[in-house]
Amino acid sequence: MSKLERYPAYKDSGVEWLGKIPEHWEVKKLKYALKFIIGRTPSSGVEDYYNGEEPWVTISDMTGRYIEKSHFISKKAIRECNMQIIPKGSLLYSFKLSVGQVAFTTQNTYTNEAIASFCPANNIDLNFWYYVLPVYVIKNANKNIYGAYLLNQDLIKNATIIFPPKEEQTKIASFLDEKTSQIDKAISQKEKLIELLKEYRQIIINEAVTKGLNKDVEFKDSGVEWIGEIPKHWKILKTKYSHKNLKVLNTKRVCDNILSLTLRGVVNNNIDSPEGLVPKDYATYQIFEKDDLVFKLIDLENISTSRVGIVHEKGIMSSAYIRLKIGKNSIPRFAYYYYYSLYIKQVYNNIGSGVRSTLSPNDLLNIVYIEPPLDEQKQIISFLDEKTAQIDKAIELQQNYITKLKEYKASLIDRVVTGKVKVV
Repeated sequence: MSKLERYPAYKDSGVEWLGKIPEHWEVKKLKYALKFIIGRTPSSGVEDYYNGEEPWVTISDMTGRYIEKSHFISKKAIRECNMQIIPKGSLLYSFKLSVGQVAFTTQNTYTNEAIASFCPANNIDLNFWYYVLPVYVIKNANKNIYGAYLLNQDLIKNATIIFPPKEEQTKIASFLDEKTSQIDKAISQKEKLIELLKEYRQIIINEAVTKGLNKDVEFKDSGVEWIGEIPKHWKILKTKYSHKNLKVLNTKRVCDNILSLTLRGVVNNNIDSPEGLVPKDYATYQIFEKDDLVFKLIDLENISTSRVGIVHEKGIMSSAYIRLKIGKNSIPRFAYYYYYSLYIKQVYNNIGSGVRSTLSPNDLLNIVYIEPPLDEQKQIISFLDEKTAQIDKAIELQQNYITKLKEYKASLIDRVVTGKVKVV
């Protein structure tokens, strides 16, 4: 297996961020070493330009090392927009919006104006440049006031690169292919473990809030398919007979503590949100009290946001949220676990016709709710708090491992392609 050591001799690159480089490597402007083609985007106002049969790659298609899918344009678009074909095996580099993504073409294709295409040539190994371009070119980018990278054709052409001999490019690319594949496999294993832990978390929550902790009690059919059997002594009723939907607007400006429902739960937006997200008109917001449940039941197909949370401090939230005041026969945290389990099982998505993307407060109030005796609710809360904390800690540990693996991968690529270490 290949190992790493220092090169026998180094020289000053003359570039601050590069420092010293192997003595036999060349420092060049990209335009003197690599040739690239910038794609074009046909006008969206011309219907005949799109839905043709010619493959046309956008940044959204660059999801892996090799492009497996693309959009399509017409021959008319190619002809009238004077578009240049990109040969199979070319290396694509995104330089707008998602700057620095790279991918290889698997067929002759065309690209949009946000992609620079590096075509195969005799003096280069594009597998090497797959690792190099994201490291080198970004160093030559400008930044806007928000810190986002900005590139254009001239900045790419004038990017400073270091150029090893082709045989060394191939050797480095082979080494990085092997090592990054090992790292990616380890990351994938960690990600699968995280998914298993999340599934286990969901199972124990669902079992606890619908079956309880004592499996020796007598059960009865709930009459609801997604609930199944429940302990015989538990109540089953509609939400509206146990809890209340309240909507109290902050018209008198009695509270300016802004809350937000995130994947981490309900957080204080005054601290957690970037400056500029705080609303100017607090009067249109509704007041939430401690131990209220909050629901975000719009655009339910979007899985990147949480749907249920419990409020830990008085505050205000947008009128897009639904507020549920928990009744006296339920403990708010038990109710939270119960409604969270419905979110995990996608019950909210399936209410009504099954294709609706929004639930109203009335829809929520007509959802079936299970109400165990208060002492059992306390036991279930204690059990779930402990178990979910253990699982969350295990998930966090795996996520930390993934972060370290990704950092190691980036560091390894950087050290190898800048010549800080030699592949032997």
